[in-house]
Amino acid sequence: MSVRELVVLGTASQVPTRHRNHNGYVLLWDGQGIMFDPGEGTQRQMLRAGVAAHDLHRICVTHFHGDHSLGLAGVIQRLNLDRVPHPVTAHYPASGQRFFDRLRYATAYRETVALAEAPVAADGPLAATASYTLDARKLSHPVESYGYRLTEPDGRRMLPELLAERGIRGPDVGRLQKEGALGGVTLDEVSEVRRGQRFAFVMDTRLCDGVYALAEGCDMLVIESTFLDEDEQLAVDHGHLTASQAARVAVDAGVRHLVLTHFSQRYPDPGVYEQQARAAGFDGELTVARDLMRVPLPKRT
Repeated sequence: MSVRELVVLGTASQVPTRHRNHNGYVLLWDGQGIMFDPGEGTQRQMLRAGVAAHDLHRICVTHFHGDHSLGLAGVIQRLNLDRVPHPVTAHYPASGQRFFDRLRYATAYRETVALAEAPVAADGPLAATASYTLDARKLSHPVESYGYRLTEPDGRRMLPELLAERGIRGPDVGRLQKEGALGGVTLDEVSEVRRGQRFAFVMDTRLCDGVYALAEGCDMLVIESTFLDEDEQLAVDHGHLTASQAARVAVDAGVRHLVLTHFSQRYPDPGVYEQQARAAGFDGELTVARDLMRVPLPKRT
């Protein structure tokens, strides 16, 4: 299996700090790169993180607030400057088409890349490849916002002891996998379902049905935690989550690896996010994101 990891380009919410760039994330998944929410400064963060324009195959924008989209202009122009040889697809809320158009054509440049526009207007599937399906769910924010979820198709895990009992070895294993049966032995008798991996990206939102639908059963959940518990009312008023709320979502949804990000500049100590997430009951793998870190998806169970 190819590398599957999250590259964190920026973790700040509305205001960047000396240590946090505006948002920006790239999910590397079996040779494809999916960029999420390129905020201002994303192009430079890509350079610092070792992510090339050629690595990108999709750009997914949750909503058109500046800290999640102002980097689009630079990223799109870089794709064209570097003459990326493959098509790139952009997903974003359909209601923000005018903002996408302005960012795509913010200045003059020569278009060399096939950039497909695939606006999101409702919950549901957006794309399907051999290694994942991409879905969107509406979130609750002052402007229209969508979260994204990748789901790998389920596969089969061969069970060596059962293969040995039935005398199936070598090239015959491949034939059985391809044909579904061999010499009276079916594939189901010597294998089990290997659950596909699941990844969700949830940015600016209050608690809502969409958050839980995206998080359900995820191997990795990347989720905003703009505020701490003492400012929960601010979170509600402005359409955001606290670290504790994000953690409780992860607990309820059975998330394996929780990645907290999108931090307000008002909190200087990122360790408090982890403390509050743990206090809320999440005991799985937990990462408080930092700019330029790489976070591998958990190994399959």
